[in-house]
Amino acid sequence: MVLVMGCPFCRPGEEVKLYEDGLIRILVDSYPASRGHLLVVPRRHVESWEELSEEEKAALLRGMELAMEKLRETLGPDGFNVGMNLGKAAGQTVPHLHLHVIPRWEGDCAHPRGGVRKAVLDLEDENLSMRERWEKNRLREEEIERLRKAFMS
Repeated sequence: MVLVMGCPFCRPGEEVKLYEDGLIRILVDSYPASRGHLLVVPRRHVESWEELSEEEKAALLRGMELAMEKLRETLGPDGFNVGMNLGKAAGQTVPHLHLHVIPRWEGDCAHPRGGVRKAVLDLEDENLSMRERWEKNRLREEEIERLRKAFMS
């Protein structure tokens, strides 16, 4: 397995790691778009979808389902946005492929219609416009611990 120095997904801190198996990790996002925003990442350092093996692709989808299941159990969201930014032009800022699982609640933003489509409309994102929102959306340590326990069950 290739580890890239400085890659936050190759050597994540224990404080953000919720789940790990031979192919994937599920991590707490450090710049959450909403409370409970998780990342499903391949353990192997790859930048693009094409670099993944079929087994890794299937593992990412299983990880997405697992993340949604555990978020439903612990935080009870009303819905999810799920997606990947593939390439710099698409907004990928960490060059290690990762899938976002973003829990959503009724009324969590003024204009949810369009969801991920807003990414290409060059509109200010009301959920990420200010650093204060990232701080507000960060999970408390006890919430992370509840999620960690849910992943162990």
